[in-house]
Amino acid sequence: LARHRFNLTRIFSGTYREVAGSFNITGNTLAPAAGRFVCPWARSQTPGASDGGNKFDLTLWDNRYFARLKDFIRQAGQSGVVVELVFFCTMYDDRVWQASPMHIRNNVNGVGGVSKYEVYSAKDRLLSEAQQAVVRKLVTELNAFDNLYYEICNEPYERGGLAKEWNDRIVATIVEAEAALPNKHLIAQGFPPSNMPVGNLNPHVSILNFHAAKPAAFRLNNRHNRVIAFDETGGADRSDRKYRTEAWDWLLAGGGVYDHLDFSFTTACPDGTAVPLPPGTPGGGGPKLRDQLRILKDFMHGIDFIRMAPHDEIIKANRISTSPGASRSAPQPTVRALAEIGQVYAIYVNGGTRAELELDLPGNSYQAEWINTKSGQIEKTERFSHGGGIRTVTSPVYADDIALRIIRHIATS
Repeated sequence: LARHRFNLTRIFSGTYREVAGSFNITGNTLAPAAGRFVCPWARSQTPGASDGGNKFDLTLWDNRYFARLKDFIRQAGQSGVVVELVFFCTMYDDRVWQASPMHIRNNVNGVGGVSKYEVYSAKDRLLSEAQQAVVRKLVTELNAFDNLYYEICNEPYERGGLAKEWNDRIVATIVEAEAALPNKHLIAQGFPPSNMPVGNLNPHVSILNFHAAKPAAFRLNNRHNRVIAFDETGGADRSDRKYRTEAWDWLLAGGGVYDHLDFSFTTACPDGTAVPLPPGTPGGGGPKLRDQLRILKDFMHGIDFIRMAPHDEIIKANRISTSPGASRSAPQPTVRALAEIGQVYAIYVNGGTRAELELDLPGNSYQAEWINTKSGQIEKTERFSHGGGIRTVTSPVYADDIALRIIRHIATS
């Protein structure tokens, strides 16, 4: 990740694990091999856990786990990488629920005698208390790290979802645990895709996470004045083009995080080189994709994006040519604009082969650069003085998508 200048990774705490065959993922990093599973809770002396080891004691902590976790976060920080730590995850099926230390079969505490869809319902009081205790322990142990934020639960809206009462109790546990500690960390919460804005948002939640996000999620929820995150990718289309275009589209629509799944990172290939991916893998990834996303990362860090906001209204017209053989069912090209008006503009054209844009710009001198999103090369540059109003800019010929950067030009002697 550091080699590509990426700055975010996402890990699960170990309260949830997967098993061989889950989601048809080869080399699944969430499915440890026999004898390799380590989690916050220590094993007891009582045999009988579903993985063949001793059962867990949910009142005891495994010091090896915390040493390893701290080392991971420390090394991530040294590489400039922030860690999103996910406390819990939806139990998608009976196999993953029956593998969890929280399942009644796998612990000596007699907790977790509920169905897979009731794990986060607060129905089992002792289970809920154990969940709060592990959150409190993690928050306390990790307080010193500044390259860290927490997500309450991965995809909490799936398979029956979780109870808001439970969710708010976990948030309160984080806040209460940090109240007496020197450092405070951001809290993220996952939300389902919806045509309606998020309502009744817990005031302590700072990051709104969406999976398979659409730019509409930003527009609907920008009023919360929170970071809006594209927290996980995947789906039927695992092509590099799909990942690349959705990343550009999201960030130039105003999104604050693009965190893509990359299935080329496996237990056998921790360097992310397990390509080609096996058929049926529920997502994409690989070195070529990372090279393309690095271009986006460098583009964003080449502009003062902190001061910029979505300003699609500056695009007064667009004429986008498509190749003669383009499918009629292909999505219509779209254009996004992120801007600090009068200073810097980042514009992304998704679709077509040539674009002519009419932009409403205040009077100034500007430099415009058209950037190839696959190679990072500047394909066309022009400087112009503009008296204000509509200015037409025309792209070079491109394939699939192209980016435009317009920066106020200050003459130097």
